[in-house]
Amino acid sequence: MRVVVGGDHAGFALKGPVVEALRTWGHDVTDVGTHSSEPVDFPDIARQLCSVIQRGEAERGVMVCGTGVGAAIAANKHSGIRAAVCHDVYSAHQCVEHDDVNVLCLGAQIVGDQLAFDLLRTYLAAEFSTSEEFRRRVAKLADLEQSV
Repeated sequence: MRVVVGGDHAGFALKGPVVEALRTWGHDVTDVGTHSSEPVDFPDIARQLCSVIQRGEAERGVMVCGTGVGAAIAANKHSGIRAAVCHDVYSAHQCVEHDDVNVLCLGAQIVGDQLAFDLLRTYLAAEFSTSEEFRRRVAKLADLEQSV
């Protein structure tokens, strides 16, 4: 799978192991930064990451910041992006299966490497449900983007 990864300075320590694991697992990874622990603004990284998905150059994204919350807020401002903070395995698959989430947001100050790897495996293996109820709800999310 083509995966784009980005993070701010608070997520920098976890982003490296995430990128390495994804590549080891055979994914095609685009790393949009940051590439150091120097302070950067997460909305700038989110913009770069989301534009890769919007252009069809990646199917899924992973944002890493301190808590994942700021990354999710920033990512969700972009058309066609459905981002979720997940710090447990159930949410990591459920967000894709029910809500067609395409950006997983992780908090480097919340999860360690091993839990992050479990979350990534689960998120990337999950598929959007074919159930009409979930498809209808995600279509309504797209409608909301256009109306607000």
